[in-house]
Amino acid sequence: MPSLAQARAWYPVDDPVHGFDHVLRVLRLAEQLAAAEGADLEIVRLAVLLHDAQPLSSSSQPAASKRPSHHLDSAEFARHQLEKEGYPAERISAVEHCIRAHRFRDDLEQPQTLEARVLFDADKLDAIGAVGVARAIAYAIRHGQPAYAKPSESFLNKGVTEPGEPHSAYHEYVFKLRKLKDRLSTPAARVIAEQRHRFMVAYFEQLEEESSLQELPS
Repeated sequence: MPSLAQARAWYPVDDPVHGFDHVLRVLRLAEQLAAAEGADLEIVRLAVLLHDAQPLSSSSQPAASKRPSHHLDSAEFARHQLEKEGYPAERISAVEHCIRAHRFRDDLEQPQTLEARVLFDADKLDAIGAVGVARAIAYAIRHGQPAYAKPSESFLNKGVTEPGEPHSAYHEYVFKLRKLKDRLSTPAARVIAEQRHRFMVAYFEQLEEESSLQELPS
């Protein structure tokens, strides 16, 4: 099993959204869910530690540009890493599946095992609640986007921004975050999600109300 110190080296130190702090929170949540649901704890821990791995030596490509394929890259890295450590092929495959199936925006591989469902749910729990709000705003600001912008009808209906329309933290809430509670599949995660979801909804509704006061009349 990779140590926490070893895993820390696989994550950038300047990423407030997908850095090692995120991994540690997901690890605590995943261990809680695994215990409640009876999942294989070793597979879950390995998958969590490797699920967003971005080893600096793997590519000079900026991390932001790799987000759409990060789950595939991390699964491949996990396979190489666990092969070096001598894990059996079937357990490596189980970890790879967990990692490939954890991305919300990729429906090609759905979580099929209990361990994959645990990773998916733990990762999504960290995207809602107070931490989820902070991460959404941090991601938007880091990429030059505002915390709030009024979504266009195109975005509300199709999830597609119009030319010049920012993808604010509020856009991410509308497109993804408010849907996460209903995507969770383990009973233990659903219990945890209820309070986090309520807090997040209340925050973004308040953000919308306060931000709308700044809008100039047409």
